[in-house]
Amino acid sequence: MSNDIPDLTGPQATPVLMERGEGYRILTLNRPARLNAFNIAMHEALMKALDEADADAECRAVILTGAGRGFSTGQDLADRIRPDGSAPDLGDSLERYYNPLVRRLRAFRCPVIAAVNGVAAGAGANIALACDIVIAARSARFLELFSNLGLVPDCGGTWFLPRTIGPARAKALALLAEPLSAQQAEEWGLIWRICEDEALLTEARAMAARLAAKPILGLTLIKQALEASATNDLNDQLDLERDLQREAGKDPGYIERVHAFMAKR
Repeated sequence: MSNDIPDLTGPQATPVLMERGEGYRILTLNRPARLNAFNIAMHEALMKALDEADADAECRAVILTGAGRGFSTGQDLADRIRPDGSAPDLGDSLERYYNPLVRRLRAFRCPVIAAVNGVAAGAGANIALACDIVIAARSARFLELFSNLGLVPDCGGTWFLPRTIGPARAKALALLAEPLSAQQAEEWGLIWRICEDEALLTEARAMAARLAAKPILGLTLIKQALEASATNDLNDQLDLERDLQREAGKDPGYIERVHAFMAKR
């Protein structure tokens, strides 16, 4: 991974680092000693960082990546161990932290790019898939490890996987828990593209800058339309496109952009 973002470690380290770019922000999961496994502090820090980015009118794209050798290995299992040895309520963990995070990413007003460096496993893999565009370092791997623990893929994994790679591949990945290379993930259509490890953050920055230069309302409405298409039939989707296009056309900058486009042509 690029050294552009500091790799802070230790007990006082900030769980999520934030860096401002020109029109975008980079949010870096920062528990590298634990391969950026999620604990409550990281959940809270990430949601706070997303809220701050959402409130910043100058922020028109977000990059989510990980510090150190990996993107995220999902839940920090040590964080769930109880002193009395009793089983934790895993559904409560999803309801309190993971599900709100996935919903936040999917409904976020501007595009979110996952820049996957190294391993993305369990919830970490599915959080990456919840982002709008996923790019991965050539060394990256995606693992649905839930079956090894007798668990069910969560964070939307059972929703994202069949819709991106088809039910046969999704079922095999979930049941066998075999690693999927970045190259295979690209060939299957699970991610947008791969790039060399050392170029990952550079590619992500360039993509974020490109998105930040576009009209934000259009990007927001595109996200809404594509999200709704998963459950709409064609008639409902055509009606939604009509309504969203009407809203987009009322953007004060639309006519100016049309004139600029026609003049350039």
